[in-house]
Amino acid sequence: MRAVHNLCIITNYLVYFNKVVILMERKVGTVSRGIRCPIIREGDNLVEIAVNSVLEAAESEGFELRDRDVIALTESIVARAQGNYAKVEDIAADVKAKLGGETVGVIFPILSRNRFAICLKGIAMGAKKIVLMLSYPSDEVGNSLLTYDQLDDAGINPYSDVLTLEKYRELFGENKHEFTGVDYVAYYSEIIKSAGAEVEIVFANQPKTILNYTDCVLTCDIHTRKRTKRILKAAGAKVVCGLDDILNAPVNGSGCNEAYGLLGSNKSTEDTIKLFPRECRGLVDDIQAEILKRTGKHVEVMIYGDGAFKDPQGKIWELADPVVSPAHTDGLIGTPNELKLKYLADNDFKGLSGAELKEAISNSIKAKSGSLVGNMASQGTTPRQLTDLIGSLCDLTSGSGDKGTPIILVQGYFDNYTD
Repeated sequence: MRAVHNLCIITNYLVYFNKVVILMERKVGTVSRGIRCPIIREGDNLVEIAVNSVLEAAESEGFELRDRDVIALTESIVARAQGNYAKVEDIAADVKAKLGGETVGVIFPILSRNRFAICLKGIAMGAKKIVLMLSYPSDEVGNSLLTYDQLDDAGINPYSDVLTLEKYRELFGENKHEFTGVDYVAYYSEIIKSAGAEVEIVFANQPKTILNYTDCVLTCDIHTRKRTKRILKAAGAKVVCGLDDILNAPVNGSGCNEAYGLLGSNKSTEDTIKLFPRECRGLVDDIQAEILKRTGKHVEVMIYGDGAFKDPQGKIWELADPVVSPAHTDGLIGTPNELKLKYLADNDFKGLSGAELKEAISNSIKAKSGSLVGNMASQGTTPRQLTDLIGSLCDLTSGSGDKGTPIILVQGYFDNYTD
């Protein structure tokens, strides 16, 4: 008795139970898809929404989930579902309580209507006077007040020279942002005055300069904040806070972020901010478990905010969030471990071509060690965290406008030439 009938091998075909399957290698590598989902409101079940949205998209578009696919949710919908909001009055109350409510030095903010302007409104409401110290020629993430050519022409050394507002205007006049058309010096000054505080503006790049004006300092830089705080404390500042110290606990029942405070926040309304999402490791684990339950596939899941890339035209480094990914499953820990195919083709196997070259490179990939650190065949590959790389891909895919795809599905990211 034959358990299997009509079984034969015909060149590149496998005939099995009268079904024909073409044996061929995959021709597509990494694919990033924006997944549309409902508009998220406070209290929504993101596990259910994310899983259903991905599976419905798969059915609609005719693709299947695979092991090690990545499902990524933008931080915005996570914070929105958490209801993690605060009012400018909450910012003001916290600033006044922590910095005294008199003259406060606000140093090194980024130039952003969405990211910082509304925070500045709350900060100014919590003080009698703001000494605003702006870094120049650009802020921390590359938004320019001036160009280096302008500084060179004026004979200004940005590493040592301190400019008053009057001197700045005398030398450089009005300078509007290349993309937004906003003169941030005038814009921030007006925000402070409208909030009821006096304002004095200076331009300097040394943190200690602010101590010539006040010893109560709120440092607003993002990625250099620890160094700035250390320098100010060592120089004798009376009070030093960072944006990560403001709203790091609820104020009058507000939202908060225990780890990052105001860092990563965005404008919601004229008087309200949406904070960076709070602890959300449980969310990514639950989505991973639900996908496994419903499909049998082990996917990775992450929350992402800003990508980590730089615009060559405006010189703006995108990362205004404190981290790219505030939460992710364990399979996304680490960095890529890849060989450079063109290095192998041009060096180790430069005498080969065609099928022989393909086989040699495939064998090298299969035999690569657990770590390629120091291996010349890996030079030129991107030595960055997986979450930073994938988060950047997701940010570019979802965009920041009206695409309506706050969930991203990345497939084939962990494939290589042999798959």
